[in-house]
Amino acid sequence: MDDERPDVLTIGRLAHRTGLSVRTLRFWSDEGAVPPVARSASGYRLYDAGSVARVELVRTLRELGLGLDEVCRVLSGRTTVAEVADAHVAALDAQIRSLKVSRAVLSTVATRGSTAEETALMNRLARLSAAERKQVVDEFKEEVFGGLDVEPRVRDRFRAYSFDLPDDPTPEQVDAWIELAELVRDPGFRARLRTWMELNTPVPGQGRPPGASIWWARQVVQTVAAARKRGVAPEDPEAGDMLSELFGDTDRAAVLRSLEAGIEAGAERYRTLVARVRGQDASPDATEELDWLARALRTADRA
Repeated sequence: MDDERPDVLTIGRLAHRTGLSVRTLRFWSDEGAVPPVARSASGYRLYDAGSVARVELVRTLRELGLGLDEVCRVLSGRTTVAEVADAHVAALDAQIRSLKVSRAVLSTVATRGSTAEETALMNRLARLSAAERKQVVDEFKEEVFGGLDVEPRVRDRFRAYSFDLPDDPTPEQVDAWIELAELVRDPGFRARLRTWMELNTPVPGQGRPPGASIWWARQVVQTVAAARKRGVAPEDPEAGDMLSELFGDTDRAAVLRSLEAGIEAGAERYRTLVARVRGQDASPDATEELDWLARALRTADRA
């Protein structure tokens, strides 16, 4: 009989040679991926050594994620492995990006102990399209920066200012974007940040406003951090001497107004979130140093 020839394999012997089940091989055969080379007198499928190699190729392509229809197109010569692989790489890249977003959302949910409603909002924010994210940023910029009386070069900087997720964001960047998007969509935050900007943005023909150096120069923060490390309290005489060195005869009431506006707005948190979304190394959050400085200024004002 043909099925007893040593160079011919029944589907059972093919299954034994390849380690696959008869059921799988029969399905692949029915779909045209591993067609029989002949039929026995009694109608059973027969295969040969070439069939074994073909089974191994089909198995490899299936393990790489190709559908059986794609495998058949490759084996029939209607497409190449390289062409199918290129399409799958693109699909896998999109899937990986989606998984990163999902992981970031779930991580944030777990950390915050979020409700179902908060989880749904975070998921929507994380999955905004590039155009939708741009709209969020543009609306924020218009409300915070729009109409400020500033020099042309400053206005150009405001127009160019942006923050967005890269094409392949890390989970940390997605997490930061979720929090930042919630923040910049909050009308209260926008109003507080606008007040802070008005107090700290140079007006054409005038010098830098009192207190602006607190935000635009880290030297102030570093000086305060060093004082705190030495154990200096805001009410100590040494704190008063430090204020004199930092601000001289500057209007300290104006400095305090600027400082309190930034603290109330959460400007430090906003700054660190923007840096994280951009993938930049941000200087440490200085909220505690700024709180210390505000207390020192209030103490000096009462003296």
